Amino acid sequence: MSAPAATQEPARRPQPPALRGNRDFKLLWAGAGFSFIGSRISIIAYPMLVLAYSGSASDAGLVGFCANLPYVLQLVAGGLVDRLDRRRLMIACDIGRLAATGSLVAALAFGHFWLAQVAAVAFTESSLTILYRISERAAVRHVVRATDLPAALSGNEARERAAGLLGQPVGSLLFALLRWAPLVCTLAANAVSLVMLLLIRARMQGDRAATRSGGFVKELWAGIAWAWRQPFVRVLAGLIAGTNMLFAGLSLALQYIVRHGGGSDGEVGFTIGLIFTLSGVGGTLGALTAKWWMKRASLSAVVIGCNVAWAVLMPQVAYARGPVTLGALFAGMGYAGALWNVAAAVYQMKVTPEEMQGRVLSVATLVAYGTVPFGSLAGGFLLDHFGPRTTVLGLGGAMCLLALTAAASPSVRRLQTA
Repeated sequence: MSAPAATQEPARRPQPPALRGNRDFKLLWAGAGFSFIGSRISIIAYPMLVLAYSGSASDAGLVGFCANLPYVLQLVAGGLVDRLDRRRLMIACDIGRLAATGSLVAALAFGHFWLAQVAAVAFTESSLTILYRISERAAVRHVVRATDLPAALSGNEARERAAGLLGQPVGSLLFALLRWAPLVCTLAANAVSLVMLLLIRARMQGDRAATRSGGFVKELWAGIAWAWRQPFVRVLAGLIAGTNMLFAGLSLALQYIVRHGGGSDGEVGFTIGLIFTLSGVGGTLGALTAKWWMKRASLSAVVIGCNVAWAVLMPQVAYARGPVTLGALFAGMGYAGALWNVAAAVYQMKVTPEEMQGRVLSVATLVAYGTVPFGSLAGGFLLDHFGPRTTVLGLGGAMCLLALTAAASPSVRRLQTA
């Protein structure tokens, strides 16, 4: 599908330099990379903290619910991204995350653990991370040339996968040394992100004064209405909503399996770190090869193929033994997820008008990730009542149904990335 006229950049806009020599894109790319590493470190630390202090999967699921709840509440974030200066908004997000995470580090350092505080910090940090991510994604098209957009978005996806590759194992290994050490690393990562944002000179949005439609709520509804008419939201995000809910439960099940397999904090942290390292390698390879796949396969083929791959791999986690086998399964699922994300991001960027980038991103992410907190909550309940094997097999069965739905959907078969 070709981009509508509304998505074309104004002729007066100065042409950014080529990607290789684009200083501002490199700063944005690297700063967001540190930000995402910090987020990955903390997101793995929260359930490990809860399981270590209370041993309750339900408590860990509750914290996971709070960490993912902002996905349900993010429509306002999209409206803010379309109204406010994106660079200043991202700076404010980094400062807020520094304050929230710092409060939890201080409490743990003095020997205090409060479940309510962990849940509140997880919610706050996740909210600001989502706002930061929407701002950064909406800003990319203003920092790079239009012809460089697919390569830039592939690089961004590889960066996020690399952040997972580094962040989750580092968080697990740091936890093995000291329970609040991962959060100190998150503080440092957010500080570096803040410095890099301060060095960027390029504008991260066009002139949007003429696009104001007479009120914040009215603008939000306009973005929702436009997005709902697009296959990107109705089809892709709907399928992703189901898969992300299942993966939220699967991730918690993995930690539960490793924790109840015996061993010290150090052994548990090392095992989880190794599994997530292998998963991150798979995701990074998927992102790096996404451009190759996009030249040779339609978006519909990518969507159906990824769902089938997940349906095959997910149930095998119930019977896998050892961190290498588990890591290989998660690497395969990560590869498919990265490929899906790049193709969907290029499609969304091409069809969405500039004045609606933030709102459409927030709507798409809301639909895609709004089910994640419920996946964490349900995963904790199922693990406590039915055990890990039955829970994982149930998740795998649901994934098979989603794969069949994708393969049978006429709307999916009509999707194109071009």
